[in-house]
Amino acid sequence: MATTDLTSFETLRVEQRDAVVWIWLDRPDRYHAFNKVMCDELSGLWRALRTDDSVRSVVLSATGDKAFCTGIDRDFVPSEGGAEYDFSPYTYDDPGQLLGPKSNEFWKPVVCAINGMACGGAFYFLGEVDILIAADHATFFDPHVTYGMPAVYEPLLMLHRGMPFGEILRMSLLGNHERLSAARALEVGLVSEVCPTAELEERAAWLADTIASAPAGPMQATLRTLWAGRELSRRQALDLGNTFLNLGMSEEALAEGQQVFATGTRAKPRIR
Repeated sequence: MATTDLTSFETLRVEQRDAVVWIWLDRPDRYHAFNKVMCDELSGLWRALRTDDSVRSVVLSATGDKAFCTGIDRDFVPSEGGAEYDFSPYTYDDPGQLLGPKSNEFWKPVVCAINGMACGGAFYFLGEVDILIAADHATFFDPHVTYGMPAVYEPLLMLHRGMPFGEILRMSLLGNHERLSAARALEVGLVSEVCPTAELEERAAWLADTIASAPAGPMQATLRTLWAGRELSRRQALDLGNTFLNLGMSEEALAEGQQVFATGTRAKPRIR
């Protein structure tokens, strides 16, 4: 497939490095809060990358080191007389559903590098990426109730991801009055690694490049299997497993793997 145009964005900075596409949220003056333009640009980008065979994995982060994303831009919140987004309680389309890879049927592995505050609508991203790592100064919180809004989609996404119920309750009910540190996020399993800010890009690159070094079909089938396993019962997931096994298996992928084995290439694993 033809490669994707990665140059025409207003709210994102995008770059391809070999088989990895790097996406940075880029509204630093608004702490990378999302507006309608960002929602539309991300949805279009995820969908374009789905069929771009030159891309095997993605890194998602944000420019600067103050914030990853602070949720919805307050100028984007539905209000009387001039919100960007038309609101009706009977026909509400959640704009956050345009942001994440899974909501846009993107099934290539996504590494998310959190480089500052992640709050509110940032959990639309955190709930749909595959591997989460954080700089040691990153913080996590959900201010919805503090500002008179129910916290609904964000805690549900984190509950489904496996974050402990008590931690989600505490974060959702305390709103803007408490923040999870990166160290605490690691303890409760929200992130899988914490590192100094200066090392965040290198750590994310290693993860994404390593993933991209493997055959694409088996990698995507593995990813789809694991997400399905979280959503389905054990029996349903096992019954579906044979479908994903056959979809991800191919002569090309087996030949690529055999080449690695035959040449005696041995990985030098990191110890985490």
